[in-house]
Amino acid sequence: MPQSLSNVIIHTVFSTKHREPFLSNSEIQQETFAYLGGCAKSLDCFPVIVGGHVDHVHLLTSLSRTLTQADFVKEVKRNSSLWFKDRWGIEEFAWQKGYGIFSVSQSRVSDVKRYIEGQEKHHQTVSFKVEFRKLLDRHGIEFDERYVWE
Repeated sequence: MPQSLSNVIIHTVFSTKHREPFLSNSEIQQETFAYLGGCAKSLDCFPVIVGGHVDHVHLLTSLSRTLTQADFVKEVKRNSSLWFKDRWGIEEFAWQKGYGIFSVSQSRVSDVKRYIEGQEKHHQTVSFKVEFRKLLDRHGIEFDERYVWE
C-alpha cells in the first residue's frame, strides 16, 4: 500500500495542578479551550470539541499518525501552560503531571461530544475525581489511587 492512512480518535482528560479552579471565569475558560484546540490542530490532531470545567479539560481529537499519545499531551500542556501564564498573568498556573487518554470509536464520537458539551451541568452533581474514576473503570484501566491525584 503506497499510502499510510489513519483515523484514531482520542478523548484526553487532565486537570489543573491540585485541581485549582483556574478556569472558573467564563472568558478564561472559553479562550483556554480555544487555545487548546489550536495546540492540538498545530500537531495535526484535529479537534472535534474541547471543553471541561473549572479545574479540568476534555479534548476530543484525532491523533496524528506520526505522534505518540505522550508527545501529544506533553506539547499541548507545555504550549498552553506558557500561553496561560502570559495571557492571564497567573504565574502559579500549571497542569497536573498525569492525564487520561481513552480511545473512541467513530460510532461514539457524537456521544462523547455531547458528554463534553454537558460538563457544566454534569459537574453540578459529580466531582472531577468521581468522573475520572468512572472513565478509568469504563475503559478497564487499573490505577493506584495514590498516584492519580498528585
